[in-house]
Amino acid sequence: QVQLVESGGGLVQTGGSLRLSCAASGRTFSWYAVGWFRQAPGKEREFVAAVARSGDSTEYEDSVKGRFTISRDNAKNTVFLQMNSLKPEDTAVYFCAAAAIFAYIPHTRNEYPYWGQGTQVTVSS
Repeated sequence: QVQLVESGGGLVQTGGSLRLSCAASGRTFSWYAVGWFRQAPGKEREFVAAVARSGDSTEYEDSVKGRFTISRDNAKNTVFLQMNSLKPEDTAVYFCAAAAIFAYIPHTRNEYPYWGQGTQVTVSS
């Protein structure tokens, strides 16, 4: 299995930027598609972005397209989420997750068996 640790969260003003990191250890990292999800207080955990095993394909939730960029460095066992033009509605705990799925990029929580502990992102207005 794979262990995941997120970092890079914090407090930022509207319009600011943050870069989240998801560091992996354990099994061969390049076997796994990796996704970012977020959960705001009182809301369901929702899909934000995901990247295929090789890093050549990515997918995004509509509200973050053009603002967020997911990337990965398999040599460093790390996935990044660059978040620009942040809005108060982006405030949430952000989680990374991994799935050994090869044929497509998974979007739903149930498809990801491995999760990190989360990192808080707060965007002030």
